[in-house]
Amino acid sequence: MRRDDLKAHWETIYAKKQVDNLGWYEKNPLPSLELIASCNLNQDSSILNVGAGATRLIDELLELGYTNIIANDLSREALKILKSRLGKQTSDQVKWIVDDLINPNELKSLEPVDLWHDRAVLHFFTSDQEQANYFKLLSHLVKPGGYAIIATFNLQGAPTCSGLPVFRCNQQMLEERLGKDFILQEAFDYNYIMPSGDERAYIYTLFKRLG
Repeated sequence: MRRDDLKAHWETIYAKKQVDNLGWYEKNPLPSLELIASCNLNQDSSILNVGAGATRLIDELLELGYTNIIANDLSREALKILKSRLGKQTSDQVKWIVDDLINPNELKSLEPVDLWHDRAVLHFFTSDQEQANYFKLLSHLVKPGGYAIIATFNLQGAPTCSGLPVFRCNQQMLEERLGKDFILQEAFDYNYIMPSGDERAYIYTLFKRLG
């Protein structure tokens, strides 16, 4: 799918559907929060949530006192919904970036971050070139000693999501793509229960970049 068509796809999804009915909606992002806690970040550490959508992770991080949060998504409508839920005073505490991870503009000039967090974005990048661009940007943006959390469909996961084909992987495949500069800290399979009651099989991984 062309990038413009993909952007239109996500804009339509977020404009027409209730967020809490979306297949990837997570009322309590506990696996991500536990991995973030294990990083022992300072509250002013920079946290980049790529493909944020209308995630509740941003709400939780703000409540925990983190003060340097960056929310990115390809869909302007998704971030609009998230901003509205947070309210103006709270949303002003977050840096918002509408940009494409595969063909980035503003993201390329971002200062390196302490944590890259991705839940359910990588698996939409199915070609070798898309994945190469993704990991190139991740490597560019995660500072030495920083962390990357990647949560994506595992090898037993669904072959499609939101009507799109997906890339499924295991921890070894992620290790290969990240390369020798990133060391795996933790990995576990996780069965996510969708709002519909169906299950989706994920793998959660935490990597640390060598300092």
